[in-house]
Amino acid sequence: MAATYGAALSLGLLLGQNYADENTHSGTNSLLPLGMTDKTGKVQRMIDLIAENYVDSVNIDQLQNLAADELVKQLDPHSEYLRPNQALKQHEALEGSFEGIGIEYYNLNDTLMTVGLVTGGPAQQAGMRVGDKLIAINGDTVAGVNISEKAIEAKVRGRRGTTLEITINRNGKSLPLPLKVVRDRVDVSSIDAAYILDTATAYIKIRRFGAKTSDDFKSTLQRLKKQGAQQLILDLRENGGGYFNAATALASQFFADKRLIVYTEGAHEPRTDYYSSADGIFGNGDLAVLIDEQSASASEIVAGAIQDLERGIIIGRPSYGKALVQEQFGFGDGSALNLTVARYYTPSGRCIQKSYTNPRIKALQKQKGDVSDSGSRASDTVSFTTLSGKHVYAGGGISPDIWVSIDSSKISALYRNIRAANLIEDYVYGKLTKSLPAYSVENYLKGYFLPDREYLDFLQYVQDNGVDYTFKEANRIKPMVRSDIEALLGRYYFGNEAFFKVRNRSDKVLAEALIALQAN
Repeated sequence: MAATYGAALSLGLLLGQNYADENTHSGTNSLLPLGMTDKTGKVQRMIDLIAENYVDSVNIDQLQNLAADELVKQLDPHSEYLRPNQALKQHEALEGSFEGIGIEYYNLNDTLMTVGLVTGGPAQQAGMRVGDKLIAINGDTVAGVNISEKAIEAKVRGRRGTTLEITINRNGKSLPLPLKVVRDRVDVSSIDAAYILDTATAYIKIRRFGAKTSDDFKSTLQRLKKQGAQQLILDLRENGGGYFNAATALASQFFADKRLIVYTEGAHEPRTDYYSSADGIFGNGDLAVLIDEQSASASEIVAGAIQDLERGIIIGRPSYGKALVQEQFGFGDGSALNLTVARYYTPSGRCIQKSYTNPRIKALQKQKGDVSDSGSRASDTVSFTTLSGKHVYAGGGISPDIWVSIDSSKISALYRNIRAANLIEDYVYGKLTKSLPAYSVENYLKGYFLPDREYLDFLQYVQDNGVDYTFKEANRIKPMVRSDIEALLGRYYFGNEAFFKVRNRSDKVLAEALIALQAN
């Protein structure tokens, strides 16, 4: 989805590829800590000399940022220097809470349209509805003025307890008075969807590994168990990771005894082993884990442990290949350094980090996630064995036990062009959301499918927006586009879980998981 989680919701997508350890150290106001030797203090000394002696005035903060950026460029791809606002956003995303108003908006024709509300959040409590268009914030016009996401963030962010006045256009008419929204703490679950697929199979999708992920998972699975769930499909696709400890805590839920989940080691970090806590909520029961090329870091810790210890079946596409652990060091101005301090290894001893130094391997990794659709691997990966003798591999991510080829519609040039131009979102929010549906969420999920006439109208909309196509290509991507439109409509009217329920109706990877579990 292209909907923007701006200042109102501030959710990250690929945080796990940046860092995976939740320990934060405080620092000084300077970029580099004090007390360094003459040699190691050279960069800070140069900045001080420039500040005190340079012929013209210099923005020292900008200079320090540039120096920090250049330093981390010489390291691995996952070490990163974060500006204060970047560090704050990542912290809020992984902590699962922030101070704001709890809306998700989409920029439709230069107007911010509310497309999601946090249940019980400040915006919903103030009377805001999905479909409302934001005209002004605290008297400043935000519609039709080409306002940036950064500017919106500056207007919406603020201290807890302070008030925003938002002028709203609802169903084509301006409300007589602005809505008064009091900023407050907003909690957002790291679980996107959780429901019973059939009489005995639970489905849980986790978007990231945050501070509350394990607790959210336990309470969610307990609810599904009461509904009859005996086996589980855990969806970690598009999950870029998060906190290291959150990954080990979640993996621990799948073992009834103390088992080695993962271990870490680095030049300055002695080997540290992480074991399950022996009281996992799903220590028994059939388990399938779904992964793809965007499953990274913490996701790979969980998938690697389950695969190596033969606790479940890994299904989908090869994962990202990120086995570097970052520790965050904070500075007094709110900026932070996410520094790689160790590698992690799965229980069998393999490191699944993809190469970022060998040009030939990097070239291989650009091709469909380091593997072909036939299931073959790059020739220089190292084989490890599980207790039963099954082969698992290091390098290039986690290879699934059951491979599901990528849907050809997703790599269609026409589909990519449509997605890049946000035409599905523009069409749905601009043309299909004019009135509430006359059916319940259950009827929608079971019986609504985009009519052929609507798909033809969408194709005309695509053409009107300058994207050319052949009818052969349009027919090829029809199932994918229809599913996207149906899912987005479901989310708009019935919430986030409806989006995944609709999308899952035609999900080949999920279908393979159900078949695999039924065969056990």
